[in-house]
Amino acid sequence: MSNIKWTVDPTHTTIGFKVKHMMFTNVKGQFEDYTASAETANEENLVGAKLHFEAKATSINTDNADRDNHLRSADFFDVEKYPTLKFESTAITQKSGNDYVIEGNLTIKDVTKLVQLNGEYSGKLTDPWGNTKSGLNIQGAINRKDFGLSWNSALETGGVLVSEEVKFDIELQFIKQ
Repeated sequence: MSNIKWTVDPTHTTIGFKVKHMMFTNVKGQFEDYTASAETANEENLVGAKLHFEAKATSINTDNADRDNHLRSADFFDVEKYPTLKFESTAITQKSGNDYVIEGNLTIKDVTKLVQLNGEYSGKLTDPWGNTKSGLNIQGAINRKDFGLSWNSALETGGVLVSEEVKFDIELQFIKQ
C-alpha cells in the first residue's frame, strides 16, 4: 500500500511564531510564502508520516514594516544570502491519542539542527466541496542563536531587547491529493 500524499491549504494555515520583546511582551509574526506537504501511511494517525516545509525568509510578517526589514537584514535572516528556511521530519512518535512528538531537521541560515516539536493531530474530515482534509497544530521552541540569529541590544534596566527563545504556533490544514 502506498503512502497518502497531502499538500497544505494556505487559506487555512498559519506558520506563526512569537518572541519576547523587552523581556515582558510577545511580538507575533508569521511566514506568508511557504510550501508544506505530508505523506502518511493512513488517514487516521501520523504514525510513519513524513512532513516537509519550506518558507521564503522574505515573507516574514510581524505587522511592522521597519521590524520586518530589520528581520530580513544580515542582523537576522540575511535573506539575500539565505532565502529559505526548511524543516524535514525524521521521526513522528505518538505520545497518546492525538498527541505526537515530531522530530526533524530545521535549517535556518544554512545551519541545520535536530529539533523536537509537539503536534496535535485533528484527524480528517470531508469539507463541503468533497475534499478530504486533515489538521495539525505544531508547538515548540528553539533558541534563535543556535541558528545564527544572534543580534540583540542590552536594555538600560537589565535584560535584552529580543529573547533568545522563539516559540512556534503553527496551524496546518492539509488537502488529500
